[in-house]
Amino acid sequence: MEKAVPDDELVLKISPVKAGLLCKCPRCGQGSLFKSLLQIADRCSVCQFDLAKSDSGDGPAVFIIFILGFLIIPLALWLEASFEPPLWVHALLWPIIIIGGSIALLRPLKGLMVALQYHHKASDSGSVDYD
Repeated sequence: MEKAVPDDELVLKISPVKAGLLCKCPRCGQGSLFKSLLQIADRCSVCQFDLAKSDSGDGPAVFIIFILGFLIIPLALWLEASFEPPLWVHALLWPIIIIGGSIALLRPLKGLMVALQYHHKASDSGSVDYD
């Protein structure tokens, strides 16, 4: 049985950060935002909100570059200064950590960007109607 479309008061109570990081619908906070690893669903399975017009662009990738760069570079420098491992250790260790971290962060950050766009009624041209 499908739930009714949430009213405006309920929509305002849904945290875009919580809904985004949990990869839930930005409107009702319950339905899944994704239909595959990174592909946004056409509609919310709970409130039937049209998610097809949602687009996070390159924002999540940029944030991942900043976050992982901020964490990985000091760790790599510390490892080199403290233990002086052979070059092959760096060549084996850091790509695995960077790729794994990127994959782990991409989905929640993409969900966060979509939820924040919905919450603030943002679009590239200002022409997208979120209601």
